[in-house]
Amino acid sequence: MNPINIIKNYMTKGMKPEQILENMMSNSKNPMLNNLIQKAKQGDTKGIEDFARNLFKGQGRDFDKEFGEFRKNFK
Repeated sequence: MNPINIIKNYMTKGMKPEQILENMMSNSKNPMLNNLIQKAKQGDTKGIEDFARNLFKGQGRDFDKEFGEFRKNFK
C-alpha cells in the first residue's frame, strides 16, 4: 500500500501525525529504530546524539560540520 494512503487511513480515524508515526514505528522489526524510539520517549537526547555521531562517523562524515550547516538554514 502507498505510504500516503496509509497516513490518510490513519487520519480518517482521528489520529494525530505524531500518533501515526509512533504507530508505524512501533510495528518496526528494526532493533536500531526501536532503540531510537525508546531513547526519544525517555527524553535521552544525549543517547540520540551519540547514535547520530556514530552513524556519521561510520559513514566517514563530520557530524559537527554537517549539523552546523543544517542549523544555518534556520537563521
